[in-house]
Amino acid sequence: MKFTLAQLKKDAFNKPFHFSGKVDVSELETMNNDIRKINPVDVQGLCTMQGEQFFFKFKITGEMTLPCARTLVDVPYSFHIEAEEIFSSSPYYGGDDDAEIHPIHGEVLDLMPYIKENILLEVPFRVFSDEADSMNVIQKGNDWEVLSEKPKEMKIDPRFQKLESLFKDIEKEK
Repeated sequence: MKFTLAQLKKDAFNKPFHFSGKVDVSELETMNNDIRKINPVDVQGLCTMQGEQFFFKFKITGEMTLPCARTLVDVPYSFHIEAEEIFSSSPYYGGDDDAEIHPIHGEVLDLMPYIKENILLEVPFRVFSDEADSMNVIQKGNDWEVLSEKPKEMKIDPRFQKLESLFKDIEKEK
């Protein structure tokens, strides 16, 4: 989503400038994060202008696919993000003092990096699949197996079978 300064100054001068559209952010899949797949997202918002500052308030809605924290199966995750960004076209922009105000370089304001940044900030730390099929999940491996929460009957190693009789004798003596 790119806007020219001339368009913004014309459209957002007296009243808020409304914008909306679908944005392809599939580049996020190739970055080093947990996003396996992300569909094009809907962006809706408005821009107001005050002096040489542009105030953008927008909503991002979409769906991404993340790995389950337990089983690593794909989990669809819907998100709705509300974001606010402030841009300045002033050549006297201080930079350090106003860290929340982004400078506009040139005559075009590109909103895409800020859309991607807000999506990355909203990726949850972990998600869990409600429908994890035990058929698709590996239950056993080399020297390991998944244990259920129900206790199984203890199998005694035949080498320790004689020790068990010792414990039974001690219990009888008490």
